[in-house]
Amino acid sequence: MFDMPLAQLQKYTGINPKPVDFADYWSQALEELSVQSLHYELIPAAFQTTVANCYHLYFTGVGGAKIHCQLVKPKVQKEKTPGLVWFHGYHSNSGDWVNKLAYAASGFTVQAMDCRGQGGKSEDNLRVKGSTLKGHIIRGIEDPNPHQLYYRNVFLDTVQAVRILSSMEHVDRDRIGVYGESQGGALALACAALEPSVIKKAVVLYPFLSDYRRAQELDMKNTGYEEIHYYFRYLDPTHEREEEIFYKLGYIDIQHLADRICADVLWGIALEDQKCPPSTQFAVYNKIKSKKEMVFYYEYGHEYLPIMADRTYTFFSDLLRKENE
Repeated sequence: MFDMPLAQLQKYTGINPKPVDFADYWSQALEELSVQSLHYELIPAAFQTTVANCYHLYFTGVGGAKIHCQLVKPKVQKEKTPGLVWFHGYHSNSGDWVNKLAYAASGFTVQAMDCRGQGGKSEDNLRVKGSTLKGHIIRGIEDPNPHQLYYRNVFLDTVQAVRILSSMEHVDRDRIGVYGESQGGALALACAALEPSVIKKAVVLYPFLSDYRRAQELDMKNTGYEEIHYYFRYLDPTHEREEEIFYKLGYIDIQHLADRICADVLWGIALEDQKCPPSTQFAVYNKIKSKKEMVFYYEYGHEYLPIMADRTYTFFSDLLRKENE
């Protein structure tokens, strides 16, 4: 392991600062979201199957950005279905339709969201002051208004996506889960934290977007965190603004949202992960107060984790049963 020993990780609580007005920051953000319409547009996809109907779903997110999701809806519905919302990895997109079919065939309605301005169909119309240099973590970091941070809007998009799914007549809002890997894992956790009364189960694999100062301390070049390295290299080479930068990043650090989560959490971690280091993940996991389980992959890094897909399906299968059954 290049990171801390496991015994130390299990006690680690992070070093990136939490802004003093963190609670107010997200309260104001959710208040802004509360006036967003739950209106959405459904367009049948070219890809269709015998077990599910596939749609492109579009909604208008905060700031007027057009957000795209895939929606995979079971063809046979004897009663309301549980719902799953999927979030993708950094720079990627919502993926192939066929990946959602096993869940749709079992009775889930699956919604997969494209993040703004990344590899999918969602647009990023955020206008910020200062350089954006490279990557999304630092987008908006030089704007004096911390509400201009890119990930603030993405976190709100996840909540709006869940609210839209749970508003559908055929979906049971009391049986909603979220799933994601890497960036997607971070978004699943942020969503569960910002919509705690709705999200019942969350599965996350090696989540991103946490404990930024620790990532910088570990010299995370050639990873998703590299943009922080390059920000200092090119825009603040003597680190005169270091305290200010990490303080502002605290607004979008998922470790500071973790204690709001009420969902049951299943977490897959690879102890040789050099893209999302274990310590940055434990900074979040150790703050979760709800029921949680961590599955350790000792000889694995940021890659495919065997058997985790089966464990994920079993974990979510509880949502197929109503509480009174």
